[in-house]
Parts: sequence; C-alpha cells; structure tokens
Amino acid sequence: MTDAQVFDELWQVICQRAREDPGRKSYVRHLLFHEKGIDKPLEKVGEESCEFVLAVKNGREEAIVGEAADLLFHLMVALKAADVDFAKVEEELEVRRAGMHLHD
Repeated sequence: MTDAQVFDELWQVICQRAREDPGRKSYVRHLLFHEKGIDKPLEKVGEESCEFVLAVKNGREEAIVGEAADLLFHLMVALKAADVDFAKVEEELEVRRAGMHLHD
C-alpha cells in the first residue's frame, strides 16, 4: 500500500463514520458531533500538536511516530468537521512539490 492509499483509506473511513447512524458510537462521530461543535476536533489538533512537539524535543522516536500519527488523524477529522475535502490538501501539496522542482 502506498502512502497516498493510507491517507485515502483513512479519509474514506472518516467520511463513512460521519455518515453513519447517529446511534452508532465511534470516536470519529464523537469528535464530529460533539456539543462543542468544531471546537472539539480543533482541541484535539492542539493537544496532539503539543504532544508531538514534546516527543520530538525529548527525542523519543517511538513517541514521535505515535504522536505524528495521532496529529495527522486528528487533523483529518478537523478537516472533515470544517467540510474541507482531504483531496484539496493533497492537491495543494502536489502544487507545492511541483513548485519546489522549479527552484532546484
């Protein structure tokens, strides 16, 4: 599986959870439909960002990898909460990558 496939599959799961029956409990639904609204997934992005920074600062590779994964996941949930398709982020990264080659 390629890196892009992992992100695409994760995005599909997040979207699926958002569409599921409100009676079904899932962590993604908890974040997306919390009484705090979009503030809840944004709080998680902030929390995971801090944890990632601390893991890097402490130089613990296992913690860095775990916190990076947590941060990316929660960022994707926040994008869903903001009604922004992850494909737009991928497209922006592709544009930026192409621009980097022009300056090499």
